[in-house]
Amino acid sequence: MKALWTSAAIASATGGEASADFPVSGVAYDSREVGPGDLFVALKGESTDGHKFVGQAYKQGAAGVLVSDPVEGPHVRVADTTAALNALGAASRARTDARIIGVTGSVGKTGTKEALWAALDRAVPGRAHRSVKSYNNHVGVPLSLSRMPADTKFGVFEMGMNHAGELDALTRLVRPHVALVTAIAPAHSAFFSGEEAIADAKGEIFRGLEPGGTAIVPFDSPHYERLRAAAEPYATTVLSFGRGKGADVRANEAVRGIAGTLVNATLPTGQLTFTIGLPGEHWVSNALAVLAAVEAAGGDLAAAGLALAEMAGLPGRGARRAVRLHNGEALIIDESYNANPASMAATIRELGQEKASRRIALLGEMRELGEGSAAYHAALADPLIAAGADPVILVGEGMTPLAESLAGRAHVEHVPDAATARERLEQMLRPGDAVLVKGSNAIGLARVVSALAGEFA
Repeated sequence: MKALWTSAAIASATGGEASADFPVSGVAYDSREVGPGDLFVALKGESTDGHKFVGQAYKQGAAGVLVSDPVEGPHVRVADTTAALNALGAASRARTDARIIGVTGSVGKTGTKEALWAALDRAVPGRAHRSVKSYNNHVGVPLSLSRMPADTKFGVFEMGMNHAGELDALTRLVRPHVALVTAIAPAHSAFFSGEEAIADAKGEIFRGLEPGGTAIVPFDSPHYERLRAAAEPYATTVLSFGRGKGADVRANEAVRGIAGTLVNATLPTGQLTFTIGLPGEHWVSNALAVLAAVEAAGGDLAAAGLALAEMAGLPGRGARRAVRLHNGEALIIDESYNANPASMAATIRELGQEKASRRIALLGEMRELGEGSAAYHAALADPLIAAGADPVILVGEGMTPLAESLAGRAHVEHVPDAATARERLEQMLRPGDAVLVKGSNAIGLARVVSALAGEFA
């Protein structure tokens, strides 16, 4: 297997000094994720120092380490490992001829990133690269870049932010040929004056566009004109996607069936009829964004349509898990990774489409919503009632306004933490139930899903 990096190339990219000649096949900064042949980057943070785990990294098979302190074993020593990781990411970007796509948005960015990667990889197997998990911040983005093989044909990178200015720095590192904003919603709104400010911060992604680049913006968003204006100084082409008449990539028809949603879409180059394997109106929007990006990047639209039909939910983001009970099965819809008002409402609507004996919602509070938090939580009552969700388990103090809004309208259990929520759900779960599990990641509802699946498997 061709080396991802050699110690000499790492030293050259980072300005470091290599202790020996060694190749690496991967890059990791979490010692728990180090595998045979990897380069372990020992980052120094506020609460921990990666140098403490160098020995563990070697034991797990690391071929070498990137350090700023003296160590025994194969290594490249630099002045600052965080700066060195950025430099390695920049060097990776500089050495490739790949078409690079950057993805951001308040909701849908990880799912869209995964679908876009699948759509591109379907046509050139093994030649598409993407950031894994939600590695979308000031550490995750350079790590994802540094993992990109030099002969990659398409690179897809997710970029996130919770403060203004963060995307500006990330997009200039990624230097995308195509920059995509999925949607704008009140996520991290505690750090912004309003949705307009969030749109402005997301629009920073366009500042890193390569000459001749394409910006892709959501036509149906109330912030469409604002995003388009943010893109126009940097993009040669601006493409819009959505359901509205006038969108460059739009769904003429979307019909939900047993195998998924059948969509007929119009694109600048013609029409495409395809199936989306994942349920939900939000996935129609995501799929249109994917097609716009594939077309802009010069990918294969037919292969993209096939990939969208094959898509399955990701853990924490729509994965559907059958939980075996002693006399039947229940369905867990795992949306436990994160939550904001828009994504909560969308997944609650989808719960309402499930054919089940009971529809149960286990919802954790939404974090970082600022002064509007109480109103955002209370506003979920009507979607829950419309979806026929009953009973409802609410987790965390922030859910108090929703519990009050649902009083007398559904059976509600308001509990302090994920462990108690799991106990309540175990007590009430019956065969034929469909359970939506969703909340901010810090609430820990992923552990509820894992425990239920493991316990009843």
